Formats: sequence, structure tokens, C-alpha cells
Amino acid sequence: MTSFPPRDPAQDRLLSPSNAALLIIDYQPTQLQSLQSHPQETIIEKVVALARTGVIYGLPIVLSTVNVASGREQATIERLASVLQGVTSYDRSSINAWEDQQFKQAVEATGRKKLIIAALWTEACLTFPSIDAMAEGYEVYPVADAVAGTSRLAHDTALRRIEHAGAQLTSVVQLLCELQRDWNRTDTVQAFVEEMLATHAFPQY
Repeated sequence: MTSFPPRDPAQDRLLSPSNAALLIIDYQPTQLQSLQSHPQETIIEKVVALARTGVIYGLPIVLSTVNVASGREQATIERLASVLQGVTSYDRSSINAWEDQQFKQAVEATGRKKLIIAALWTEACLTFPSIDAMAEGYEVYPVADAVAGTSRLAHDTALRRIEHAGAQLTSVVQLLCELQRDWNRTDTVQAFVEEMLATHAFPQY
């Protein structure tokens, strides 16, 4: 059994720790409390697992909130913020994060053209920056099981719109497997297995 060496990140059609960045937008109490498409606790568990995945594989992470500075909203929920200690959070007034200068500059500064993105709600804070980023030449990978909306119809319709615009939907477990790619990459195997167990993908492993 002889694996090929890791692909050139610039040529790799798949996501890898060397070619992708992770964007996490607006996981705040008000947004979570207003979800109707999925159970709030499920979405929290998934986005926390997504954040841990980003940390495990050393992805550049861009975190953002809306209206915290104005006092209208509270900051990122503690369960997520605790995983992302040391990650700068960019607060905005714009619903569309791509229309915030600091956020967009932070994304550009990663140097990555593949953007893994999770945001609340699906129909607004996920849809708008996804479409804008793709229009500027980025590849966008919404994490479908870590996002939700104000109704199931709103959520499903938004994912259809994003996919129609060219996004490639993914999930937390698919992302874990794609970033790990090979059991011979031993530096992250233990964390990979632990995260798979935590997501119940390896119930009897």
C-alpha cells in the first residue's frame, strides 16, 4: 500500500488543509433562538464540530458577528467561542458579511480561494456572502448540516439558490474525511478518529 504524496494545493480539486479557509458567521443567541428549520442544539453541535475540525487541520478561520458593537446583539455563543480562542472576531453592521471591509480583507488575507462557510441564517448571512464570493472567483463550500433558517422552506430554498449559483455543498463528516484524506497522515489521525466518534460516524470503531 503506497499512497501518492499530498497533491499540490493549487491544483487539488478537493479541499485540503493547505488550500481552504473556514468562515463562521453569526452564531449568536438571537439567531439561534429564531431557528425553525432545525433543532437549535443540533446546529450548535454541528458548528462546534466544524470549528474543531478547522482547528485540527490548521485552517485559517475568519469569525464574524453582527451588531454586537451597537448593543443590539450578543457575541458568539460560548460553546463555539471556546473552541475558537485566539481567533479574531469581526463585528459588522451589514447583513452581508462580504459588504464589511474588515471581514472581506480578512478573507483575502488568508490567501485561500476555497471557502468553507457556515452562517446563520441560511437565507441571508449564508446566501449573500456565498454568492458575492463566487462572483469574485472563490469556490464556496457551505456546510449544509451546520446551517439553518427561519423555516424549512427558507433554508431549503436558500441552499438551492446557493447551489444554483455554483456552490458545492458539504457536511461536517464529509469535510473531516476530505481534509484527512489518508490514514498515513498520522499527525491528525488521532484527532480525526476522536472527532468522528464525537459525531457518531464511528459508533463501534
